[in-house]
Amino acid sequence: MFYLRLARGYRVPDLGRWLLTVLAAAVVSAFLLRSLGRAMSDPLGGEDALVRLLWCLPPLAAVAWFAAVTARAVPAQRPERITGLRAAGAGSGRIRTLIAGEVVLACTLGSVLTLLVFLVLRNDIAGPALAPDLGMGVPLPAVAPVALLALVPLTAGIAAACAVPPTEYLPGSRTHRGTGFGALRVALPVGLAVIGLALELIALRPGAAADGRPIHLPAGLGSTSTAALGGWAASAVGLALLTGPLLSWTGRLLALGRPTPLRLLAGRGLTAQARRLGPPLAVLTLALALVLTTIRYWIGTPDSADVLPAVEACLVLGCAAAAVAARLAEVRTDRRDVTDVLLRLGTSPRLLFGAVALRTLAVGTTLLVTGGATAALAAAGLR
Repeated sequence: MFYLRLARGYRVPDLGRWLLTVLAAAVVSAFLLRSLGRAMSDPLGGEDALVRLLWCLPPLAAVAWFAAVTARAVPAQRPERITGLRAAGAGSGRIRTLIAGEVVLACTLGSVLTLLVFLVLRNDIAGPALAPDLGMGVPLPAVAPVALLALVPLTAGIAAACAVPPTEYLPGSRTHRGTGFGALRVALPVGLAVIGLALELIALRPGAAADGRPIHLPAGLGSTSTAALGGWAASAVGLALLTGPLLSWTGRLLALGRPTPLRLLAGRGLTAQARRLGPPLAVLTLALALVLTTIRYWIGTPDSADVLPAVEACLVLGCAAAAVAARLAEVRTDRRDVTDVLLRLGTSPRLLFGAVALRTLAVGTTLLVTGGATAALAAAGLR
């Protein structure tokens, strides 16, 4: 009843976030139940069952990431809820539990809906094409689907509970957020990117002998060498970790010298937002680069496409895009006071809109560089 009372005060973005969580949890639950049905249909395929379960990890991680980002944005977007809960005597731990409970409730609803559809289809309704995925003709253990589906709300709830520091629940409190990046935060991704690039160049140099340990990639992507795959992975992680520093440096570059008011507002704003915008944008860019590289390989290699990886890619991209939207809404809410002060001082709304457009252009250029380099290295490793 307490969560229903909270839902009565939801706005359209809150309901949209809740419904997106339900939908994402339902899709992940469908992947888990499909792996269970396949395992029941082929009880002797132990390795194949493990591979199918491993395929469920990327969408599960994407849902957990989305839950963490949206849970972190709740105190900034709905400060009146946090203020009211604290006035009612709820402490930081209790508020964190309540926000995580909303996520768990949404994921549980999505999992239950998927389980109901799964049971209905097993009742001699599905056709022969879906029979192996549902495990039709084999008794269904009651514990197996419940144990698998419990992973979705449990993972998302833990991620949501750990996302927001307790100090951000204090009404009216302002935690200090630095705008710079330490030397270690920069040296680590640069080192990873350089080492990964060197490994991939060694693996792809003309006349290089095969290392004797080819890796068969999933999703019909053929095979590659160990050095090429390891080099690309290191470079991709390094470029993703460099997204935040690159955004900060781009903002400082915009405000370099004797900037105009437009450049000053855009540059200072981008520098201040780089630490929070970097992680979700890096995840979205990395996922998009992987998807585009896979589509390019499928187009160049007929009859290699697979439906399951395509559906999982759509879910991962959707969760990453929704996480970016939630973080942008959080940043916008956090900068509302600054915007009001600028408007009261006589700043033209056109100038503020121009600063936002310039920041968007700078962010897009930075992500095009990192995402393009990630996709190019991946495409080179698949040749």
